Amino acid sequence: MLPGVYDALHHRAPSEESCPSMSDQPCVFVFSAHAADFVWRAGGAIAGYAARGHRVRILCLSYGERGESQGAWAEPGITLEKVKAMRRGESERAAGLLGAEVRFFDLGDYPLRANDTLMDELVREYRTHRPSLVLTHSSADPYNPDHPVAHRISLDARVYAQADGYPLPGKSLGAPPVFMFEPHQPEQCGFVPDVLLDVTGAWEQKRAAMESMGAQRHLVEYYTDLGRRRGTQAVRNSGRKGITYAEAYQRVFPQVTGDLT
Repeated sequence: MLPGVYDALHHRAPSEESCPSMSDQPCVFVFSAHAADFVWRAGGAIAGYAARGHRVRILCLSYGERGESQGAWAEPGITLEKVKAMRRGESERAAGLLGAEVRFFDLGDYPLRANDTLMDELVREYRTHRPSLVLTHSSADPYNPDHPVAHRISLDARVYAQADGYPLPGKSLGAPPVFMFEPHQPEQCGFVPDVLLDVTGAWEQKRAAMESMGAQRHLVEYYTDLGRRRGTQAVRNSGRKGITYAEAYQRVFPQVTGDLT
């Protein structure tokens, strides 16, 4: 189990509307622009929540077949469809290792674009599964324009799902908190973390999921080093010396609480 994980990202009263149409399990949504984004940036949180009995649903908008599959394109006789199939397989394995489920939308990447059909499907996702927590990309990323597009899509669909007049069935959504996970180069993306999440207990799962991403295996050590650095910062900011690995998050909306401790 992960000490402090639930409190860190759920500092509010439990929602009464979490997944009522599916089960009594609370839900977590994770938006992923490409096939592997959720692994590098939120794999520890995903595994931790799944271990606590949450239903974690990854909404993968594209396979990253054009822009994030350099290793795959180096293979002889490769085609676009082969790359997509390869990345889908990697993503499904990683989600399984983390204890999550994944839905693919196959929007295409470079560029990633929203459309009305996608928005209807995402509003339906929100109203059907009723997440109590949403994890998504940062709002800016000069190195990959697909990431802020995914951020915008995740927030827009959440707002539409809250509107009683949106023409889809289902009870309108409440206000699940939204956290941005850390981009690859945070300083260039205006990312300032306000939550350091202890993922020490889930690290082996995250490491295995990262290693399953064959087309981007070069990123495994980078994100392992980042996890250690964030772990060191978490110890410094909490005094919890048992923390070795952490992930960084930034809130999108203000925290509402009756207790500042």
